[in-house]
Amino acid sequence: MRLGTSLMYAGDPRSAADQVAGWEEAGLDIVWVSEAYGFDAPTIMGYLAARTSRVEIGSAILPLYSRTPALLAQTAAGLDAMSGGRAILGLGASGPQVIEGWHGVRYDKPVTRTRETIEICRAAWRREVLIHDGEYQLPLPGGLGKPLKMLTHPVRDRIPIYVAALGEANVRMTAEVADGWMPFMYVPEKAFDVWGSALSARSDELPPLEIVAGGMLAIGDDVTELRDLGRPLIALYVGGMGARGRNFYHDLVSRYGYAAEADKIQELYLSGRKAEAAAAVPAELLERTSLIGPESYVRDRIAAFRESGVTVLNVTPIGDDSVRLIATVKEMLG
Repeated sequence: MRLGTSLMYAGDPRSAADQVAGWEEAGLDIVWVSEAYGFDAPTIMGYLAARTSRVEIGSAILPLYSRTPALLAQTAAGLDAMSGGRAILGLGASGPQVIEGWHGVRYDKPVTRTRETIEICRAAWRREVLIHDGEYQLPLPGGLGKPLKMLTHPVRDRIPIYVAALGEANVRMTAEVADGWMPFMYVPEKAFDVWGSALSARSDELPPLEIVAGGMLAIGDDVTELRDLGRPLIALYVGGMGARGRNFYHDLVSRYGYAAEADKIQELYLSGRKAEAAAAVPAELLERTSLIGPESYVRDRIAAFRESGVTVLNVTPIGDDSVRLIATVKEMLG
C-alpha cells in the first residue's frame, strides 16, 4: 500500500511546496493537487515537480468539462515531462453547480464524456492522429480543421488516469477503463455493499484497479475529538454540494445507511443553518472515514482500508508535526 496526501484548495502554494518536500523525505509516495474554483492545479503541480524528485504528482481532480480532451492530454504530457514521468492525471466530472456556475458549460453525459476523454488522451499520448466520433468530434465536422497528432513526444505513452467517481455507472466505467479510482467519504466496511457490483466490471486482463482512499490523520490517546474537524466538510458536501434530489454525496451517505441523517443535514444546510448541519453528521461516519485515535486504532483502520482493496492510503495530517505523522504511517504500511 502506497501513501498519499492532498493539498487543499486554499493556502499559499509556495508554502505547500515546502511541506511536500518534507513529506517526500518522510516517505510520501503521491501528492494530489485539488482544483475547484480557486487556483488551477497544473500550475501548482509544475512547481511541485521542480521542488521534488521522487513523489508522484497527481491532479485530484481536473474537471473534464473545463478543458478539451486534447488539452487535458497536453497538460498531463507536459507535467509528465517536467517531473520525469511522475504525473498522474486525476479526472472527474465535478458537479453542475461548479461546471455550470463557474465554467458556464452545460453539465451533460458525464460518464460518456469521461470515457471518451480517457480514450482521446491515450490516443494523443501514443501520438496517433486524433479522429473521434462521439460526444467529442475530432476534427470538428463542417469546419476547416484537419486530423492532427501531438507535436512533441511524451515521456510515457500511457500516463496513469485515475477517476473520481461515486455513482454506479461512473464507478463501473472507471473499473472498465481507468488505472485508478478516487472515491470520496470512503467507508471500507461499506465499500463492497455500495460499489462491489460496479467494481466487478474490471477485466482480469487489466492490472488491478488502484483505489485511493483514507481520511484525516492524527495519532494519540487524546486526539479523538479531532474527528469533529470533519463535520463542516461532510456537511458541506452532503448538504450543499448539489440541489435536493441531485447531490451525489447525499446519495452516498444514504447508501451507507444514514438516509435520515443525510436528509436532515441537507435540510439544515440549505436553510442556512450550517453549524446545525455539521452537528448532525453521525459520529460513526466521522470515525469510519478518518484515521484519528491511538496508534493501535490507526493500525486497525489501515488494515480495514487494505482489506477493502485500497492500494493508496490518502491521509490528511492534523497537527503541527505533519512530517512525523507521514513518517509514522509510512512505517505502519511496511
